[in-house]
Amino acid sequence: MSLKIGIDVGGTFTDFFVDQSGKETRIHKTLSTPSDPSIAVMNGLTDIAESMDPPMSLTELAAAVDTIVHGTTVTTNATLTSNGAKTGLITTEGVRDALEMRRGIREEQYNNRCTNVVPLVPRYLRQGVGGRLDRNGKEIKPLDLNDVQKAIDLFKADGVKAVAICFMNSFANGDHEQRAAELVRREMPEAYLTVSSDLLPSIRFYERVSTTALNSYIGPILDHYLNQLLNRLKDIGFKGILLIMQSNGGVMTPQIAKEKAALTLLSGPAAGPGAGLQYVKAHNQENCIVVDMGGTSFEAALVVGSPVVVNEGEIDRRRLALPMLGIHTIGAGGGSVGWLDEGGLLRMGPESAGAAPGPASYMKGGTKPACTDANLVLGYLNPDFFAGGTMKLDMDAARKAIDEHVATPMGFSIEEAAAGMYRIACMNMAQGIREITIKRGFDPREFPLVVAGGAGPTHSCLICEELQIPFQLVPRESSILCAAGMLMSDLRHDFVRTFVALLNDLDWAALNKVVSAMVDEGNKLLEQENIPEDRRSTIIKLDCRYLRQYHEVSVEVSQSDVDSHNLDAIAAAFHEEHNRLFGYSLEGDADAPVEIINIRVQSVGEVEKPAFRTEEKSSADASYAIKGERSVYIPEDKEFRTVPVYDGHKMVHGNHVDGPAMIEQVTTAIFVGGTFNCVIDQYGSFALYRKDRTDLVSSLIKGETA
Repeated sequence: MSLKIGIDVGGTFTDFFVDQSGKETRIHKTLSTPSDPSIAVMNGLTDIAESMDPPMSLTELAAAVDTIVHGTTVTTNATLTSNGAKTGLITTEGVRDALEMRRGIREEQYNNRCTNVVPLVPRYLRQGVGGRLDRNGKEIKPLDLNDVQKAIDLFKADGVKAVAICFMNSFANGDHEQRAAELVRREMPEAYLTVSSDLLPSIRFYERVSTTALNSYIGPILDHYLNQLLNRLKDIGFKGILLIMQSNGGVMTPQIAKEKAALTLLSGPAAGPGAGLQYVKAHNQENCIVVDMGGTSFEAALVVGSPVVVNEGEIDRRRLALPMLGIHTIGAGGGSVGWLDEGGLLRMGPESAGAAPGPASYMKGGTKPACTDANLVLGYLNPDFFAGGTMKLDMDAARKAIDEHVATPMGFSIEEAAAGMYRIACMNMAQGIREITIKRGFDPREFPLVVAGGAGPTHSCLICEELQIPFQLVPRESSILCAAGMLMSDLRHDFVRTFVALLNDLDWAALNKVVSAMVDEGNKLLEQENIPEDRRSTIIKLDCRYLRQYHEVSVEVSQSDVDSHNLDAIAAAFHEEHNRLFGYSLEGDADAPVEIINIRVQSVGEVEKPAFRTEEKSSADASYAIKGERSVYIPEDKEFRTVPVYDGHKMVHGNHVDGPAMIEQVTTAIFVGGTFNCVIDQYGSFALYRKDRTDLVSSLIKGETA
């Protein structure tokens, strides 16, 4: 037996997806163990081994697994909780306050109470040293190694565990940084070290110093965790390949992850968009919106041919200038707590009850009302069938928490308060989808919605009503979509080099030389990872802007256009993308020439992906799968109604369900709203469509979308 396992460690649950080489896939969820996430990983593997047919020992399972792809929230949590390593920064004399000054832009212009984010490196550990390069990398002032030594002495005396080195203009010449790094390695061999010219050799100092400091701050945490995980896997006899999910939607080896820890920031949800794309491709679609609502957070991502990638983002208000999927995250999960603000208005999140103590209904000591408690009161969850019956939910505890904290203070009944919590959570999530669609120039009504997460399908119909999305797809494995997506993710390596030049006055030989060097570097890494040449590909992008413009627009260009010096094609691509994003272009304006700022290359190594299993078409009649009925709140009617409850595991291709109804699986519950119907497609996914879009029905049953 040859197995591949995707593992997604979340804030509340750790998800597992097991691919059995063409046989029926297996899914599993276990509670996360925040103090040591590797414990939850081993707990889940133990449960999977015991559930195999026939049951296996943990060592037997480990011997049968040839690949594990793992997404981790260790670095994200360390950043959000300010629990990273004590870090020192060596930088150019006179600019050590860049971490606090940032871009000099006030985040909340009209909020006089807004305070600056606390830098990850305290000021006394940010040491400026003599030496300076100009913007072209020419030395103006030699590096003062005595200053570097003084910084090292301070770090050693203060117990610094990680060091970041970032000098002005080192993107053009890394010599000063490398000489300083050599001294740090000799004097502090145990310290985790990040050099900006190795991690991010691109223009803009604040982005570079922030990313470099972040990498060092979380590096020791990830290194420790991966060593723990590798040792635990070794102890059970695992001899296969371990790959780590990164934030750009690809995977990498543990060694690269240790060196470039910042690549794992926000890596947990990064597998979701790629998985969503694979599911809609089965319906002849290339675009979709992928949402994932788990226990702690809600993530939304856009796929337009491929998952949308942004070149920089923020985590906890700190800039991270590495390519990552354009995922918008908000604190809206099953554990999101309902509370009243200073004005007495009901809010949901971002505080989460998490896995411990969890929502009040978990009976683990939680007393605050969470989204899960509201869903239980509204009838969306069966208290005796949560997690397939392995966890019992306490209805009385849920009602008491909602009554005490929401209903009584607002003068509502418990049911009205729960309905308000549910609706506000859904509106928050709808706004999250607007952030990744409308703000990027896309209409959400034109995209199918792929719904994931254990709690996602319970809320998706109301979200679609708010956004007027007519079609949504709930994969059979929706509750662990990110874990499944990890086995669908390719190896990816991103490279960036600053290359400033006017497009009309371009030195093509110099451009080709830089691109070729980056492509060669990527191919070398993929070769070391045993990716054959016919499974390698390269994506080239240019960051362009109109001269004197503040922001850049990243546009993809083909290798053939670079080789043939096709200036017109590159300019046209930039004008078109600028017009789509901002509603105008300056094409043809002689006073607004196009300027290249950065060259970006992504090297992709294609991996073998799990195959979709198709089903024979059956009858539309799904009455055989009805397991009972219960009273459920219908948001459109603002009232409770008794609806049928279907066993989702029994349903097959062709089965049809009229809303409102509930469809239950072990790991999720699907609420089919009153304005939606549901049909099971040939891949076993639950396809929900608006009742006024009957044109979708016949094509859905055939496994296509209109």
